[in-house]
Amino acid sequence: MALWSGRFAGDTHGLVGKFSASLGYDRRLYPYDIQGSIAHARMLGATGIIPPADAAALVKALGEVRAALDRGEFPFDERLEDIHMSIEAALIRKLGEAGARLHTGRSRNDQVATDERLLLRAEADALTGRLVGLQQSLVRQAAAHTRTILPGFTHLQHAQPVVFGHHLLAYVEMLERDKGRLADCRHRLNVCPLGSGALAGSTLPLDRERVAAELEFDGVTRNSMDAVADRDHLVEFLAALALIAMHTSRLAEDCVLWMSPEFGFVEFDDAFCTGSSLMPQKKNPDVAELTRGKAGRVYGSLIGLLTVLKGLPLTYNRDLQEDKEGLFDAIDTVAAVLDVLAPMMDSATVRVERMRAAAADPGLMATDLAEWLVGQGVAFRDAHHQVGRFVGDCVRRGIGLDLATLAQMREHIPLATEECLKLFSPERSVAARDLPGGTAPAQVERQVAFWQKRLA
Repeated sequence: MALWSGRFAGDTHGLVGKFSASLGYDRRLYPYDIQGSIAHARMLGATGIIPPADAAALVKALGEVRAALDRGEFPFDERLEDIHMSIEAALIRKLGEAGARLHTGRSRNDQVATDERLLLRAEADALTGRLVGLQQSLVRQAAAHTRTILPGFTHLQHAQPVVFGHHLLAYVEMLERDKGRLADCRHRLNVCPLGSGALAGSTLPLDRERVAAELEFDGVTRNSMDAVADRDHLVEFLAALALIAMHTSRLAEDCVLWMSPEFGFVEFDDAFCTGSSLMPQKKNPDVAELTRGKAGRVYGSLIGLLTVLKGLPLTYNRDLQEDKEGLFDAIDTVAAVLDVLAPMMDSATVRVERMRAAAADPGLMATDLAEWLVGQGVAFRDAHHQVGRFVGDCVRRGIGLDLATLAQMREHIPLATEECLKLFSPERSVAARDLPGGTAPAQVERQVAFWQKRLA
């Protein structure tokens, strides 16, 4: 059909209709389209642009359409290309001429721009709640393991002893920054484009501020051309989702490593693992692996939208229709990841003794020895060099640092005393790092208390 236009003599080609239709996915916008339409109708009636009786009828009918959509009983017509036209057509069927008045003073350009901002506000709030849920799960595990010691890694090599709770709280910090990014994005997007029209505003006396206030926006957009062409908020939102996906992927990678036989630090409940189609003994961390993999999908949505936007002239271009599928998929993907990771982390059984055994290598306390020398007035670079020579000597002798005699230590570290021989304890090592941000159990307990209060 020639959609809503008297300009065209014939119907749209069937293939073009299918090619350009977005109803299959943009129907997800219906709650926000109706929310914006109700505010717009009330404004049109209050300003006298349309008869107040028609405005009241529109508000009532929009409520009925919303109810039918909520129940899954809305009669979609696939010849109508998007959710906006579907809702408007339903109003015209219900109200006749009054239904045709709803689109007064607006374009689909400012309409969809408004719908998307309303959607992102709601999704930012929902995702923030999911982030809190995963944080709470990590904090619960951290609270149970403020004194559980395992090796910390750099370059995937054993580095220094740390407390397991400290390791988990690192991810809580990442997720807190993710919440902040969503909040920042929400703040910037919370201005109302309605009234911008197709690109130039309207000759009608629209009360844009009234609509913005009813929709709980902080204000109205200042430039009608920017308002309909802008998709920065979608890019920013997808960038925030990409960072969440990256953080959860890193957590998932730690989980995969911890569950491997080589580490054996953690086991997750059977409910979050799968078997092999061939090998009966296998227990695979598939949830963690899928979490890693799904990060790529989210990145793809971000790059896809950036690519769509990079060459578009002002103002609206139909390319912008491609802003939705990737966005919706990224939102759903991140939501699913956050939903499943929280109970998976709650299900973890921590192999405390296996962790402690892996952290017992005295080489992990070599830095403690160097810092002991610093306390004796030795410049750190000199201390580092002396301890490095001592470590190399122990490697050549085939003995652990804790098995060297004081005389052997003094061959490389002249200031060494009996106290140095006592430094090779993981418990002593973590306890000594008792400063803000450190891995000392006392510090981790303070951090756990902080997060329990913050996330309550």
